[in-house]
Amino acid sequence: MKKFALIVAGGTGSRMNTAVPKQFLELAGRPVLMRAMEQFAAYDPQISLVVVLAPESRDTWMDLCVKYGFTLKHELVDGGASRFRSVRNGLAILPEEGMVFIHDGVRPLVSVQTIGNCAVTAIEKGNAIPVMPVTESLRRLNQQGSEHVDRNRYFFVQTPQTFLLKIIKHAYSQPESELFTDDASVCEAMSISINLVEGNSENIKITRPIDFQVAENMILKGMY
Repeated sequence: MKKFALIVAGGTGSRMNTAVPKQFLELAGRPVLMRAMEQFAAYDPQISLVVVLAPESRDTWMDLCVKYGFTLKHELVDGGASRFRSVRNGLAILPEEGMVFIHDGVRPLVSVQTIGNCAVTAIEKGNAIPVMPVTESLRRLNQQGSEHVDRNRYFFVQTPQTFLLKIIKHAYSQPESELFTDDASVCEAMSISINLVEGNSENIKITRPIDFQVAENMILKGMY
């Protein structure tokens, strides 16, 4: 089955308080986005890489590819005004058949094992998303204030969220909704059941400066 990795990297990095978008920041010697892409190439050297970028970031990315000698073949697609539109733009250039990993470009430490876990289940059941168990206590707001909830019923969601192309392309044909927070929620709006697989704890999303520091420490200390 033909495999595609759709890497969504259209963010501006406002919460990182940096002039450079977070996906372009150098993480232990390599830009964050390059590290994410390299994990998919390590999983399958024949995978087709598609990167969704803000149009104004194309030149910056091309300059970085030259600077770091980055030669992984990939196709660029212009992002949209929201993540939903960016993913839909990326899906539009893909065929109807095959499998696609939809991944946040600021998750550089996804493991090959996690990618493989997603692929096996998606091939069998049509989709898969990697998750990790919640390890801290949770409380839910209610009219009286808050209440304890069973953390064993909740999971942290990661990417790559993985789908057979015919399923996810159909899901993204529907109108955008403010309720869509990820690709799984888009599918669920079409009454598609979502399958969970084990992710990896290092697969954090770099959103704030502390996330960057944690990721860099894991790489430099050989923990990943």
